[in-house]
Amino acid sequence: METLNEVQNVGTQSQQVITATELLEHWQGHRGLTRRLIEVYPEEHLFTHSIGGMRPFSDLVLELLAIAGPGLQEIVSGKTTKLDEHRVHDNSKAKLLEMWDEQTEIINSNFIQISLSRFHETIKTFGEYENTVISNILYFIDNEIHHRGQAYVYLRSLGIEPPYFWER
Repeated sequence: METLNEVQNVGTQSQQVITATELLEHWQGHRGLTRRLIEVYPEEHLFTHSIGGMRPFSDLVLELLAIAGPGLQEIVSGKTTKLDEHRVHDNSKAKLLEMWDEQTEIINSNFIQISLSRFHETIKTFGEYENTVISNILYFIDNEIHHRGQAYVYLRSLGIEPPYFWER
């Protein structure tokens, strides 16, 4: 059995741990779970409830909507824009879910346009965040998990059992 150090020293290793398709499926599993969290969140608390000075869940969702789809569009097009978390939602959970679904399609259609050779290319997203394509994508996923964790705490504080985190 090879150790991680031995694998790293191979140099032009062509084996991989996860395929691009598997990464997208993993990400969409997280997005599906976050969507279910939005669904169960009471609309009367979605835009107002917070704990300890944290933003309401709706603001966290708006941040996620501003990052993932637009970030992938930047990766594919090479055109950077400023991060824009402002979206018209009319304090409607249905509107947030509609935007979530639209972003899911944007993610799917853009992700498949990223060639494998680009995943280790250094890029700049939102005009300021310089990192590799794969690091940006992993950040998009990690950021969603982080904010979903906040929403779990919010739901529990409201006496609501959230969806199981492992059911992706």
